[in-house]
Amino acid sequence: MSDSPYIFDATAENFQESVMDASSRTPVLVDVWADWCAPCKQLLPILEKLAREYKGQFLLAKVNADEQQQLTASLGVRSLPTVILVKDGQAVDGFNGALPEGEVRAVLDKHVEAPVEDPYETAHKRWQEGDLDGAQTILAELNQADPDNIKVLIDLAQLKAEQGDLETAEQVYDSLPPEDKLQHQAKQLAARIKFLKQSAELAPVSELEATLAASPDDADALHQLALHHVLQENNAQAMDLLIRLMQADSKYKNEVAKTTLIELFDKLGSANPDVRTYRRKLYTLMH
Repeated sequence: MSDSPYIFDATAENFQESVMDASSRTPVLVDVWADWCAPCKQLLPILEKLAREYKGQFLLAKVNADEQQQLTASLGVRSLPTVILVKDGQAVDGFNGALPEGEVRAVLDKHVEAPVEDPYETAHKRWQEGDLDGAQTILAELNQADPDNIKVLIDLAQLKAEQGDLETAEQVYDSLPPEDKLQHQAKQLAARIKFLKQSAELAPVSELEATLAASPDDADALHQLALHHVLQENNAQAMDLLIRLMQADSKYKNEVAKTTLIELFDKLGSANPDVRTYRRKLYTLMH
């Protein structure tokens, strides 16, 4: 059984009502599969993902060929997987075999209205794919439409920071009301700006690693290498190095290891499993 209202198991008993009759209201994509069929197992997660993404623009009916042999035969299935798109009680399209997601979308989009994606989600998707300019364009439009949306404003500042414009990012952070600076997203921004500012003064990673190989308790090298890992989002490695720095010299640079750990905890949030692990280690060292 699926936890999605758009995905269900089709059987000989429910096929007429749940597929044929329902298709007069909503297109139904029928996937005939079997547990032993490797291409079926490749395709099914794609179909389920699209069913959730399209949010009811079509329904996904799964037919287990081994359990529903009579139904499978009545559908004229000769190979697995077989996918049939039913609309207004008629098979209007379909394909055999495991297609890549893009080709499945192409079949769907001929008959099904594509979902309207949330522009904020689109911006973050482009951001994750490395298209910072595309993400910034969308976020800037959202900011222009709703200047009071703090979440969008902070995202824009984060992007500016990643693009090297720390001055603008810091101006945005400084302009936030005090209560908004307490938000997790704002704390992430403040930490990111600080770490990026420090990055210009860091020695190369290879040089720091060589220093630590020769002298494992070198405080400067531990600190700088930890900052490199923070900037690369290698947070567990960064926190491990900061714990090592506290063990080597807890007073180094006015207890910068402890301060940086706490900033990292704020940046990542208390639900992060690494935060829970290293917060316990910090507590143990302090007590």
